[in-house]
Amino acid sequence: MPRPLSSPAQRVRQLACHYRCPDQALVEALAGLTGTRRSSHWWDEYRSKLPEGHLDVSEVEHYATRIRTAQTVHLPGLFQTEEHARAIFELTVPKLSRLDVELRVAHRLRRQEILSRENPTPYVGIIHEAALRLEFGGRDVARKQLEHLADAADRDNVTLLVIPFSAGGFHGAGQSVLYAEGPLPQLDTVQLDTALGAHFVDAPIPLANYRSLLDLMERSALAPKDSQELIRSIAREP
Repeated sequence: MPRPLSSPAQRVRQLACHYRCPDQALVEALAGLTGTRRSSHWWDEYRSKLPEGHLDVSEVEHYATRIRTAQTVHLPGLFQTEEHARAIFELTVPKLSRLDVELRVAHRLRRQEILSRENPTPYVGIIHEAALRLEFGGRDVARKQLEHLADAADRDNVTLLVIPFSAGGFHGAGQSVLYAEGPLPQLDTVQLDTALGAHFVDAPIPLANYRSLLDLMERSALAPKDSQELIRSIAREP
């Protein structure tokens, strides 16, 4: 009589035993991840329509136990309004077709569901004041975007921290970082924006460096309430 097929979690544990992995917590975390994977996800509908990096970002965010980001020029994609996102994609070089722009906008808006689902992902975002003052799409679009961003800071799972111009120089200037935490630090992932698309980092030493970088950037930022008030005050400017 043939043996019953082992589950994915059992196969992970068998492989870990075979390779004599000493970290039982890591083995159990990996085994636990197998139960959260489905055969298809919402981002699969964009496969062959968008670059793979876009889909990879969706997956990383979907499975993250907490997300930390740092932006010095753009606002976090997870809080961009439809009009703001469209204005950004319309400036892409080489110029995108109308269909490609709309696909990217729709995908970006769909990513935002992780922050409002039944068990929303905890999020900490560091934003430099420069990003708040770049008016993509014009003043009206920018004002609505800033109001939307300030309102998002009222959510229990969202913390927004602004580095003001008055902070002067700061660690990580010019960086754009998405740090997605896993069940254990060994399963963390960093995503970086580059001219060639999304770049992912998962090696232990770079991950530790990016954690330290984000910690340092947070120390240069205003407190959450002061950050929210600065966002609202810029939105009120004529």
